[in-house]
Amino acid sequence: MTPEFVTAMAKETIEVILMISAPVLIAGMAVGLAVSVFQAVTQIQEMTLTFVPKMIVVFIVLLALSPWMMEIMLNYTSRIFTEIPNYIR
Repeated sequence: MTPEFVTAMAKETIEVILMISAPVLIAGMAVGLAVSVFQAVTQIQEMTLTFVPKMIVVFIVLLALSPWMMEIMLNYTSRIFTEIPNYIR
């Protein structure tokens, strides 16, 4: 394995991780921002008000995007397994 090969493999791994985690993180951040603005406007400082909506939205996004996420992970994993002979060289 050459350094270029390892670097390319690490780059692809990071891209897959970001593709899978970005929608969930962005949705959680958007809801957190909306709840923070709501709290600032109403001056309600309740901790569960920030936590519960984020949990619900993250759960809904995970349910909605799980087939897409699974497809990406399966494609990446199958590509890794089929290229094992190339890794040994």
